Amino acid sequence: MCGINGILHLQSQKKVDERILTKMRDSLEHRGPDDKGLFVENNIGFGHRRLSILDVSAAGHQPFLSDDGRYVLVYNGEIYNFKEFYPELKSNGFDIRTNSDTEVLLKLFQLHGLKMLNRLNGMFAFAIWDKMEKKLTVVRDRMGVKPLYYSFYNETFYFASEQKALFTAGVPLKMAQDGLEEYIFNRFVAGENTLYENVKKVLPGHIMSIDEGGKVTTEKWWNLKKEIQNQPEIKNPVEWFRETFDDSIKLRMVSDVPVGVLLSGGLDSSSVLASLHHQKYKDIQTFNIGFKEKEHNEAHLAKMMAEKFDYGFHTMQLENKNLYDKLISATYFQDEPIMHLSEPHLLAVSQMAKPSVKVLLSGEGADELMGGYVRYKALQYPSLLNSIATIGNLDLFTNKPRYEKLTRYAQISKKSELVIFNGSNIYPKDIEENYGIETLPKNEYRKQIYKEAKSLYPDNLRRQALYFDQHTYLCSLLDRNDRCTMGASIECREPFLDPRLVIGLGSLEDKWLFAGKKWKFILKSAMAERLPDEILKFRKVGLSAPWGDYITKSPAFKEELESFSKSDLFQNPYFENINIKKLVQNLQKGDDHMTPYIMPLFMMHIWMKSYVNKF
Repeated sequence: MCGINGILHLQSQKKVDERILTKMRDSLEHRGPDDKGLFVENNIGFGHRRLSILDVSAAGHQPFLSDDGRYVLVYNGEIYNFKEFYPELKSNGFDIRTNSDTEVLLKLFQLHGLKMLNRLNGMFAFAIWDKMEKKLTVVRDRMGVKPLYYSFYNETFYFASEQKALFTAGVPLKMAQDGLEEYIFNRFVAGENTLYENVKKVLPGHIMSIDEGGKVTTEKWWNLKKEIQNQPEIKNPVEWFRETFDDSIKLRMVSDVPVGVLLSGGLDSSSVLASLHHQKYKDIQTFNIGFKEKEHNEAHLAKMMAEKFDYGFHTMQLENKNLYDKLISATYFQDEPIMHLSEPHLLAVSQMAKPSVKVLLSGEGADELMGGYVRYKALQYPSLLNSIATIGNLDLFTNKPRYEKLTRYAQISKKSELVIFNGSNIYPKDIEENYGIETLPKNEYRKQIYKEAKSLYPDNLRRQALYFDQHTYLCSLLDRNDRCTMGASIECREPFLDPRLVIGLGSLEDKWLFAGKKWKFILKSAMAERLPDEILKFRKVGLSAPWGDYITKSPAFKEELESFSKSDLFQNPYFENINIKKLVQNLQKGDDHMTPYIMPLFMMHIWMKSYVNKF
């Protein structure tokens, strides 16, 4: 697990400046404090920071060169099934000299080229330079667990695990108008674009090749829609799920360093723990973030689960000055304004785990694969959304904030927009009323994914929303997990995102997801004998926090709220119609309905003040 970066000067023999490459590399030191390496040859340069997980010896040092000297590799991630390839590589004349997956990855590339990608079970972002063909190839894993950013600037191609390395190299930090619009309407920028002009992401499941002349080709090596369509029928879904999930956990325990669990006390992370216990793993440490507010707290359930399986349990709470400090740190590691609002908590719990473990298992992905969010329920009867009273009487939504949110959501009339804005906290009409912004973002990538979802699941809004989220919202969660855990120099692994589970679940009938009161039916059925009722029936809390209270009542935030009202942010013409003083005053008077409108702006203010000024 690592931070990677590189520079390729195009159409010139300009030599890579080693000092710039080194600065880029070392801006990612938190991603890899154990080792560092450089490769520079004329107009190409690679940098690498290493967090040693597999083969912690010097043998795993990167950049990694092929035995014949033709290829150079920098790689971030883990190939969990790397040992499966030993017999094949040996029978083809390759010597295996290390215990690292890096060597296997490069030798598979030498043997099969990029056709080997479909056989890898793992998370990865890597770059390979072919000295003979003078060609650079960059690749990203299926679901986008590992990040990879790039920029074409001054006839040079820069790439890195985090945007800050690109800014360190001199790529200008400039906000993109499209990105800003998407951030306001959709909470994050989806697809290959980012919040920044001239900085893009390599899309999940994609390959990008750049030759020395600057010719760029992009291809999709993994297509979830096609994979779901080609999935053979699963005869016994519950048995299949349990066996595949256990195998996914087993693969993700492959490590030469200790592995722990991020344990919320919810169904997903408890299922991870139950599988470990079922497979007789011993001495597992679990890490939890608790809240003093009862309605946000699941720590008691997490503790109960850890004790039930005789595993170690560590918990903490984050408040006042500590919360403020972690917010500033999390914004730095995120490179963008934080939008899930749980980033400071995840960073803090990862830092707490660091002395004990180097790898954490997370329950991420289960909600998007199996229908775990209440917001999907609104799509069950789209025709009834016009009649909020009817929906309310169906007892689907009981507590007031959710009902209030539903009444706002119901103002959306187009089916496509019901899916596209399903993951938003505020909707187009709210934004028009509170921000004075009327024009919707272009959302080209989101529209393209929606079209794909609609063709795969015609007339099924719930399934469309799952597929849509797997390509958008989930990517932002994975980015959050990567930044917060790697900010503490810890690797995060997501067992629910094993490709066999992602594809298989996508092929099942609705009843396996949406049956029962709280959905995720197949997971509950598979875990029924392993988990107690308190977990199987507990109301989902998720990693949520009462930010409205934090920023109005916590001494650490009071001063910040004052400067927020006068923030430079509101000099931006896009925000000229926002009466921020009025929004803040309403929040201070105790109007909680203001929180969703204030938080994206407040986090952008924090980002401008603490991050943008650094570059």
